Amino acid sequence: MIEADVYQDAKIVHNFTGAVAPLTSVAVYHPGTDKDGIVFAGCWDKSIHSWSLRSREPLRRYTGHTDFVKCVLATTFLPKTAPVLISGSADGSIIVWAVEDGRKLHVLKGHTRGVLSLAIDQASETNEGSLVLFSADSTQEIRRWYISVSEAYQLADTPIIAHETSVNALCFEAGPEGDLWTASSDKTVKRLVRARNWEADTTLPHPDFVRDVKYFDESGHVVTACRDEHVRVWHATSEKLLCTFKGHFEEVTGLALGVGSPGTEAVRGKYVVSVSIDGTLRKWNVEDQDILAQAELEKKEAEGENLEIEDPAQQSHGANTKVMTAEEEAELAELMEDDD
Repeated sequence: MIEADVYQDAKIVHNFTGAVAPLTSVAVYHPGTDKDGIVFAGCWDKSIHSWSLRSREPLRRYTGHTDFVKCVLATTFLPKTAPVLISGSADGSIIVWAVEDGRKLHVLKGHTRGVLSLAIDQASETNEGSLVLFSADSTQEIRRWYISVSEAYQLADTPIIAHETSVNALCFEAGPEGDLWTASSDKTVKRLVRARNWEADTTLPHPDFVRDVKYFDESGHVVTACRDEHVRVWHATSEKLLCTFKGHFEEVTGLALGVGSPGTEAVRGKYVVSVSIDGTLRKWNVEDQDILAQAELEKKEAEGENLEIEDPAQQSHGANTKVMTAEEEAELAELMEDDD
């Protein structure tokens, strides 16, 4: 079940139902015309379910994978044509579907393990009627594919290897020169530079698996989702951790970026929505003043924790003893008197 909600009052306005197995991923297609938008969801039942955004009724179900569908993406080729759906599966395959009639346009094979993430290289959108797709899997491989309506093939026999294990998410910077950000279970996020043949020039370390990464082109901020339950905001150029948003009580599995309408306090400015295994969606404002306020709060919390530690001399000798309360001091004094 997918829940559609409104930020202002956090009330669910509609449930998209029909799938009986867990859903793994969601994509929304907006045609930008009077045509109806579509919600797609990858599922453990090896298929992709779809619903009308206007009527909210179930539409077509796309079947053809032999294992869980792990990621979905909806787009059009250029010039603007009928929409296509692209899905990656735990079976190691990628299928390109014609949305309108459910036909398989292409089945791409090359990954030896499950496909975890898909991203379209925006630089490829200058090519008439085609695109370049990047895909990442649960080994460590990132592969590149040329796709048009009539043909599809892998662009290089050798995959991009930038991580030690699973690559969980891919995210391109905007524009024809945009670099690629990757999130991995090796506990890092990396920027792969287009001009250096996708060599990493930036590494952001985390304490646990990194499940997702998003990039704000306007501000140069990188937002990451980690298995340690936290959402982090980084400065891309300096690689500095700016702040950490805490609130989830289970693994954070995905992120979405948004910009609110002027004058609407509930969704003002730039924000990030995070989704977690704890069953909640949470929204974090990430304008500069919000990041600074969160960083200041973290600083005060850290200072408060430090005040609980006795003098620095004890800490330097490995002690991590908290200052005793008056009640504890009285109890200790009684024990000492008893010893006398």
